[in-house]
Amino acid sequence: MGCAISGLAKTAEIGEKSTHDVGRGGGRHPSQNQIDMIKESWKVIRDDIAKVGIIVFVRLFETHPECKDVFFLFRDVEDLERLRTNRELRAHGLRVMSFIEKSVARLDQLEQLEALAMELGKSHYHYNAPPKYYSYVGAEFISAVQPILKDRWTTELEEAWKTMFRYVTRLMKKGYEDEDRQNQAAVSPKERGDKRNAAL
Repeated sequence: MGCAISGLAKTAEIGEKSTHDVGRGGGRHPSQNQIDMIKESWKVIRDDIAKVGIIVFVRLFETHPECKDVFFLFRDVEDLERLRTNRELRAHGLRVMSFIEKSVARLDQLEQLEALAMELGKSHYHYNAPPKYYSYVGAEFISAVQPILKDRWTTELEEAWKTMFRYVTRLMKKGYEDEDRQNQAAVSPKERGDKRNAAL
């Protein structure tokens, strides 16, 4: 599991590139063979998406408790087992699974996938959810689906999913940074100074 996190998190630290150059440095688009493997495995995973969504976030809060700061509803929850039955967490988990399902469906449609992921990155700017968290979700997803896929899980399939998450994470990060730049440009220098002083 540590490998999954470090492998995905490494991408988040790579310098900025255009979306079509995302491939260099670990954020490349999955190959056709990887796309086929991902789509085939998704047919099995999607039967358990509600369960996977909950597992992903409970594990996320276990391994990275600082992530709870982004989710104000769960910020003060100490008993993570209670979260397994939490309606809001289930709903958020399903939204994330829905995004993964849309991403899988668009793996053959590069421009649509880029637009989807960058839009999600922009919206996460407004949720105050910085890019450092994005790769954690992919890593926990990979850990959560291995037991579901059982003997179908291979090192090649794991690498295919990692490749997809690295690619999508890079696009989300770019969307977040684009939105940040746009919002910074819209703020006057005086307001920027006031905000900076307020933060100190």
